[in-house]
Amino acid sequence: MREAAVLGPGTGRWPGLNAWYLPLGNKPRMHGAVCVQPAVAGDTGAREHAQALCTLLGQSLLRVRLADSTHWAQTEAQRLQLQSTYLAAISHDLRTPLAAVVGAASSLQTQRDKLDLQEQDRLLASIVSEATYLSSVTENTLQLVRLSNASQQINRDWESMEEIVGAVLARIRSRDPARRIKSRVPEGLPLMRADPVLLAQLIANLLDNALKYSTGAVDLTVNATERELQVCVKDRGAVIPVEKHSAIFEPYARDDLSGQRGVGLGLALCRAIATAHGGTLVLRARRGGGNNFSFSMPIEADQPQGMQP
Repeated sequence: MREAAVLGPGTGRWPGLNAWYLPLGNKPRMHGAVCVQPAVAGDTGAREHAQALCTLLGQSLLRVRLADSTHWAQTEAQRLQLQSTYLAAISHDLRTPLAAVVGAASSLQTQRDKLDLQEQDRLLASIVSEATYLSSVTENTLQLVRLSNASQQINRDWESMEEIVGAVLARIRSRDPARRIKSRVPEGLPLMRADPVLLAQLIANLLDNALKYSTGAVDLTVNATERELQVCVKDRGAVIPVEKHSAIFEPYARDDLSGQRGVGLGLALCRAIATAHGGTLVLRARRGGGNNFSFSMPIEADQPQGMQP
């Protein structure tokens, strides 16, 4: 291996061996060695033929390693570029809410005596609203960066979709005072191998979008077939054109005329979460008007024994 030379009978190196040992590669890049038996000292043609084959094999292994290295370098460059893009965009999008929080807090601190209760309540509500928005943007960004790193593994366990949906609805009720969300979740759904925090974030983001960009009822349904579980969030908002169904899942892509604020991370994160679970997230036009965001993920055939969904 150190000499990158052929050893064995007829080679002048270790003639007492009963086999030829041929290097795969050369000194700078050795990939291993091949043992060829039986080896006859006088069979020069066979040795040269074996050596030629090993040279070709060594070259092939070198190309494979170079391709792997190139792929890794490209993936790492894309990941770093993605993180840089996220940070640059987020630093821009955080300035306005941060300025609003600082301005409202400063007014309360320095001019509280001059402000009536109604104005104080307005400023406090502004702080809460802006801080909530900042929290949402930060959480979505961190999760999206995490999921864009191929080396990161999500934390999967057996989870009940009924419980995940119930927890999401309990948290989101404060943002749905009119009770526009209508849910239909059947009992006895199979357990899913999933990260409950990520799935809850996916469902919450879809519901938040539906509440934000539509005015009517929002339907949340869960269904299971033999092979997959499907979660659908349907609204009656403006129909998103078919030609924009793919672009809407890209980071910082927004396509609404509602004037609602957002940085376009929610749907990108939802698709990343779906992909991390081996599932899909697609958008379809809803019959009668509106949009249907449908998340599907495979059901494990071997359900855990002794666990009830």
